[in-house]
This record gives sequence, structure tokens and C-alpha cells, in this order.
Amino acid sequence: MAAFLYKTGKFSYRWRWWITVLWAGLLVVAGVLASRADAAPPNDFSMPGTEAQQAYDLLEERFPEIKADGATARIVFKADDGKVTAPDQKQAVEDAVRALGEAPQVERVTDPFTTGSVSKDGTTAYTQVSYGVTVNELADTSREALADTVEEARTSGLTVEAGGNAVSETATGSHSTEAVGLAVAAVVLVITFGALISAGLPLLTALLGVGVATCVIKVLSAPLDLGGTTSVLATMLGLAVGIDYALFVVSRYRDELARGRSREDAAAHAVGTAGSAVVFAGLTVVIALAALPVVGIPVLSQMGLAAAGTVALAVLIAVTLIPALLGIAGKRVKPARPRRKRRKDDEPAEVLPRPGLAARWVRFITRRPLAVLLAGATALIAVAVPAASLELGLPGDESKPTSTTQRRAYDLLADGFGPGFNGPLTAVVRADDGGNARAAAQDAATRIKDTAGVATVTPPRFNDAEDTAVLTVVPTTAPGSEETTELVHTLRAPETEGDDADVLIAGTTAMNIDVSQKLAEALLPYIALVVGLAFLLLIAVFRSILVPLKAALGFLLSIAAGLGAVVAVFQWGWLGALFGVSVPGPVMSIMPIFMVGVVFGLAMDYEVFLVTRMREAYVADRQPVRAVVSGFEHSARVVTAAAVIMISVFAGFMGSSEQMVKTIGFGLAIAVLFDAFVVRMTLVPAVLALLGHRAWRLPRWLDRWVPHVDVEGESLQEHEPAPTDPTPVGPAPSDTTAVPAEPYEVRR
Repeated sequence: MAAFLYKTGKFSYRWRWWITVLWAGLLVVAGVLASRADAAPPNDFSMPGTEAQQAYDLLEERFPEIKADGATARIVFKADDGKVTAPDQKQAVEDAVRALGEAPQVERVTDPFTTGSVSKDGTTAYTQVSYGVTVNELADTSREALADTVEEARTSGLTVEAGGNAVSETATGSHSTEAVGLAVAAVVLVITFGALISAGLPLLTALLGVGVATCVIKVLSAPLDLGGTTSVLATMLGLAVGIDYALFVVSRYRDELARGRSREDAAAHAVGTAGSAVVFAGLTVVIALAALPVVGIPVLSQMGLAAAGTVALAVLIAVTLIPALLGIAGKRVKPARPRRKRRKDDEPAEVLPRPGLAARWVRFITRRPLAVLLAGATALIAVAVPAASLELGLPGDESKPTSTTQRRAYDLLADGFGPGFNGPLTAVVRADDGGNARAAAQDAATRIKDTAGVATVTPPRFNDAEDTAVLTVVPTTAPGSEETTELVHTLRAPETEGDDADVLIAGTTAMNIDVSQKLAEALLPYIALVVGLAFLLLIAVFRSILVPLKAALGFLLSIAAGLGAVVAVFQWGWLGALFGVSVPGPVMSIMPIFMVGVVFGLAMDYEVFLVTRMREAYVADRQPVRAVVSGFEHSARVVTAAAVIMISVFAGFMGSSEQMVKTIGFGLAIAVLFDAFVVRMTLVPAVLALLGHRAWRLPRWLDRWVPHVDVEGESLQEHEPAPTDPTPVGPAPSDTTAVPAEPYEVRR
């Protein structure tokens, strides 16, 4: 592998203009094709295998006029003084209902005064607006007409608020946080490299890779039926790994220049060594993303496969375009220069550099590895304790800030009618062959009404064939509460159904419960599959069993700690005011799976790049502790920069007004923080120092079965010439680490 990538890097350097033009041309072609491609189809939010999805499919088949998957809005009217049944107030409500019915794409609007949608005290009423299209197909004109009608109704002495998925989302912090993240990345890169050209290359190539990937996804959207949000994860991870991979190669190139190599040999050597680490780190990310289809949710499957392709593209750019651009930049990319201590008058001109923070930190760890390991692991386990109480759910309008109309509509409806009106359930009664649907529906309505936790049940509505009925069930508790979840399970119990009919429970609340349960059941198998496949791959990379085992266990620790922090803040409300959590509640269902996929990819990036430098040093002199110190000193600055960039990008999402976005940003940022700085840069050196030679051994019976991939570049000795520059720019990094000749004392 290293020899092949060495030749690839040298080829790209020599033919740098052709390689650059090729990638630029690919971006232009992809952009032109994307501009002419058909619009992406709506996202497929179906959840195969769930009871709610079976009910929706049945409704679509037997009640096509209902538009079960159509967009909806609920408009709540509250009289500021008096009752909505007063003549003036009633006329204002009826005018609003009439205007809503005339809006584009609206199929049906209920009249609160004929459907009984007025509170007992007469102060509050609501109307339900049903659209003939899905929320993704809803036109801007329809959303604007809804907002204009609500605003007009407010001028008549009524408090009017709107909820539902048809209401325009006005989440803040999306594009601005991306810009802030890129700005932070630029600053960190400049600090890391000390030069604008070196700092600009990772940003430039990451943006190019994301640009090509998003254009290709758009081109394939119509033929492959990819939803409109397929590129979201691809963009996020493409920027993350694109910057990381380029950062690793450019950093190694500058190190090789500092050793006195020619620029062509330095580029080839950087691709052969750091590029090998990039390839295998990329493979672990692809494994994590390509395994998302095991969850069984089409949207996640599409996002995972698209992101996997984007990561593969980032790897190709790192090993081909980066050496080409380094060749074009020429002398504008400077060698890495070690920091020197100030020379005193009585000292010679050439002195060893003063050990930096990374050197002092790793030497502290390797002198006290057991104490550091116990302290770090105990801290992570303590943070992870709340994860045992993890509750999953899909947040609705109740989790939005009180400044939004959706949240205010939710509160008005709960105050006027009860919390259950915000999450009604849909019961679909299907008669067996030859059964009496009307009798079965009446029996089902009676049984459901007598169930504890049910506030009201509407009369059955039958289809034309009169073999299926629909009932609306209003719980007494809020949609996201445990009591409502238990009610759904009770209504689905076999004893609730009659002998001659099937009762299927659907509705947004039931679908959220099904999705949460499905994701919870898929989490452990997904983690096992991802970690297991990556474990096998890392055995080949490091030719060791203990190093991959340590990598996997460390990742599980960081994920558990990250989930524990998310539960403490967003579910329990600890430090909620600091992080802008208005209403603590269940953690978003998709969060754990999403966190595992993203953080696993970044964790393996840091693991592979950090530990391959340690193994490279070990292969050179067979001194395990000195190898840990040397490898850490070479890699710590780059890994730190990459982690700080990712933490800053993810933390920027916490500025959003949406709690769902806040949760994602906080969870990813805190998990990367734990993994990069506690696990990879603290526990990893401690474990390797404790293991000594055993860390790098592979059992004989396994050695003959594991392919030799040569990530460290052992085979490059026969492919590269000796350094051609007779006056090296600076001392070799291995010479500047000032590792004592005497062996380290490892305290056990």
C-alpha cells in the first residue's frame, strides 16, 4: 500500500497541472450536470415494518381522499377578552376559516363551530387544515398564504397561533454557523502551519470535494430516487474528513521537507505514509456509513451511502490533488520548523529545541501510565452514567422556543383542551373477510374509550366499501410523555382488538414511538457491526490485536460519555439555561445512531494517524515507550488542530433556535472532545506504554492470514532516493524530540 501510494504521490506531483485541471474539470462538469438535473424528489419518510406505517399504507389504499401523509396545520384562536363564540369573534374565526379553505393546495379545513372544536369555557377554538401534498411538496405560496391569514386574524382582537408541519420553519444559525465553523477552521490551520498557503490547501480541497459530491448527488437524485436531504450528512462529513485528510498529508509533507528531502520526494513520501493512514481511516468511516442501511430507515440509508461516497472522494483528493497542489505551490509551502529555546551567551549557537507542550504531556503520561489510565477511564465512566437513563423520542412543537408560533399554539391548545389534543392518535379498524365493519368499529370505539388514558374518541368514519373505519383517539397526556407511549402499547395489545377486526394505531405520535423503538433496537447491532468490521481492518493496519481492541474500547467509552452528557443536559435539564434548553425531554431518536456514525469516523481518523506514527517509530528502533513519545510528538499538533476544527464546527450548531439542532451540535462536539483529547491523546499513550512490546505483536497463527498492508512505509526504502538537499532546513523531527537515551521507567 505504501509503495503504491508513494508512486501515486510522485506521479501526481510530476503531472501536477494535469491532475489539478482534471479535478477542476470534474467540478465544472458535475456543476453543469447538476444545474440541468431534475429537482430532488421528496424524502421517503416511510418506516417499513412498523405498525404505524402499515396503518398509513392501509389509509392510502382505502382512504385516498384523506391524504394520510399530507402536510397539516392547526390554527388556534383564543379570545383576548370574552369568548370566541361572541358574534364579532365568531365572525373573525369564520372569515379566517374561509380564507384558509381558499388557499392553494388546501384539501380540507374544519369549521370549529360545527365540529365541536371549541373549549368548554368558550375561550379557545381550533381549525385543522389538511393539504393535498406532502410537507416537502408544499409550495412557498401556500406557506405564505397560511402566514398571511394568521396575521390578518390577529387584527380582530384574537390571539392566533399556528402549529403543524405546514408552518414555515425559521430556525436560526444554519448558514451563519457553517460560516463561523469555516472561519474557525481557517484560523486553526493558520496557527498550525504558520502560513496562509499551507493553511488554505486543506480548506480548498475540502470545499472542492464537497462541491463535486453534492453536485453528483443532485444529478443522481431523480434516477435513484434520492430525497432532498440526502446531501446533508455528506456535506457535514465531507468538510470534516476533507480538512482532516488534507491536513495530515500537508503536515507530513512539511515534516519530510524538514528532514532535507527534495520537494518531489517529500510529496511522494507524505502520500506513501500519511496517505496510507488516510486510506485506512477513510475505509473505517465508509464502513460506519455504509452500515446505516441495517437500521432499516430509507432516509438514513440514502444519507449514509451518499456520505460514504463523499468520504471516498475526500480520500482520492488527499492522495492525488494534494501532492499536485503542493507541487504547484512550490517554495511557498515551507518546511516544518522546530521551536527553539532562547540561546544564552555562554551556550553554543546550535541547541536542542525546548520540549513543547505535547512532549511534556506525553512524557508525563508514559511515566505514570496506570494512574493516568485509571483517572481518565473513571472520569469518562462517571460522565457516561446518565446514558443508562436514555429515553428516545422525536421532539415536536413542545420543544420549540416560546418565541415561536408553533410553541405558543401548542400551549394554547393544551390549556384550552388538554395536552392530549396536541398528539391525537389514529385508529384504523379493518374488518376480517366477511366481517361486519360497522359492528367491529363500534366495538373498537367502545373498548378504546374505556381504556385508561383516553380522553375522547370520535365516531367511526367508513370508506366507500365500508370494510375499513377510521377513529381519532385523543389521549389525556402530552404526546412525548411516557404515559402516552404506554397508552399506544396498550391499544396495540391483542386483547384490545376484536375477534373479527384488526385495529392499527397510527398518527404522528404513534409513528414517533415506532421510530424511536426501531432506532433503539438497531443501535447495539449497528455498533457491533461497525466496530467489528473496523476491528478486523485495524488488525491488518497495525498487525496487532491489542491496538485495535484498545481503539474499539476507547471509542465505546467516548460514545457512552457523549450520550451521558446529552442525557444530563437535554433530558434531565442540567445546565439547561447555559445551553439554551427550554424544555428538557426525551433525546431525539436519531441522535445516538447519528453520533455513532459521525464520531466513529473522526475517532478512527485520529486513531490511525496518531498510532501509525507510533508504530512507524517502533518499527525503526523497537523501543516501545520511545516510539509512543516520538509518534505522539509528531502527530499531536495536527490531531489537536483537526479536533479543534471539528469541535468548533459542531458547537456552532448550538446557536440554532431548534432544540433538535442544538442536540446534534452539542452531542457531536462533546463526543469528539472526549474522544480526541481524553481517549486518543491521553488513554492511548498510557495503554501503549503499559503494554510495551505486546502492543505490536500478532499471534503466529494469525500472522499468516493477515495481509501485510505496510501503512508505516517500511517498503519505501527501496523506492526513494536519499535526501538530495545537502543542507537540511532544520533538524529532523526525530532528532528534535530529545528523547533520552536511557529507557523510561514505567510505573505500574
